Amino acid sequence: MSKPRSAPTLDDVAKMAGVSTATVSRCLNNPDRVVATTRERVQAAVDALGYTPNFAARVMAAKRSFTIGAIIPTMENAIFARGLQAFQEELHLRGYTLLVSSSAYKPDIEEEQIRKLAARGADGLLLIGHDRDPEIYKYLESRRIPTLIAWSYRPNALAPSIGFDNRKAMRNLAERVIAAGHTRIGMISGISEGNDRARLRIEGVQDAANARGLNPDGFTIVETPYEIENGGAAFAELMAQPVPPTAILCGNDVLAVGAVRRAQVMGLRVPQDVSITGFDDIELARIVSPALTTVHVPHREMGRKAALQLVEMVETQSPGQGEQLATNIVSGGSLGPPPQG
Repeated sequence: MSKPRSAPTLDDVAKMAGVSTATVSRCLNNPDRVVATTRERVQAAVDALGYTPNFAARVMAAKRSFTIGAIIPTMENAIFARGLQAFQEELHLRGYTLLVSSSAYKPDIEEEQIRKLAARGADGLLLIGHDRDPEIYKYLESRRIPTLIAWSYRPNALAPSIGFDNRKAMRNLAERVIAAGHTRIGMISGISEGNDRARLRIEGVQDAANARGLNPDGFTIVETPYEIENGGAAFAELMAQPVPPTAILCGNDVLAVGAVRRAQVMGLRVPQDVSITGFDDIELARIVSPALTTVHVPHREMGRKAALQLVEMVETQSPGQGEQLATNIVSGGSLGPPPQG
């Protein structure tokens, strides 16, 4: 019987490509740091030999797993998709694999997933928002797992963040709505308990209303999970009030689209009879008719910068630097002046 053929090694690839083993390693782990012609020679050798990197050996040598965990609240809509895609793309360029979990907005599930990712050797974690038990941060610190927060910026928090000021962004939008002449304002928000993004957006609307001296009795909030159907049901609830609002600010575009759809079913024109605004500026905001006036969140920039920062924290064991990103209002056709009479 012939002896089984031994698996090709890093040395074999280096010899065939005419480069050093260190160059092969750089090509496989950090291809952006190697000139294109060298990458092509190395890749041709890898393909010809059928070489597969020894992941276990790489982990032992580097004392890292080259995996990053991300726990997002939901996979059921597109709120986090664009930012997470940019996050994954940047990690891939730097030789890391992304593991994603969803907590369904439940703190106990998120904590369980954090502990499981830590037990599986995740080099770092991306979490959404700051609201969680401080003991979780202590646990991650004790395990020396770098942790970064996204979608919410807060200086001097328990973990650094790459995100934006949710309160200020929503206040700016509410000021735009009030400047259009609206004094009776409603809001459809996500569930604010355990969700700093939702809570801060509510506070942003309240800030704008208080600054303009609006009657607090004219501001009604309905909290509901982030689904299109729930946005529609919440809209109907607000419009059933004895004196309904003339403008409804929604905590995200998903809820706003649900509100627009229910308005049309109810025979109400947007914005002639009622104005509706969103938040996030996802594709859905432009597809609905009329297009939403909404807050643009720099999802891709946030995801890319979060990946760069988290990799630096992992590789240098540094505490990390937070960064506040800017948002801006995108004008659509869903905001107009209040109806006359």
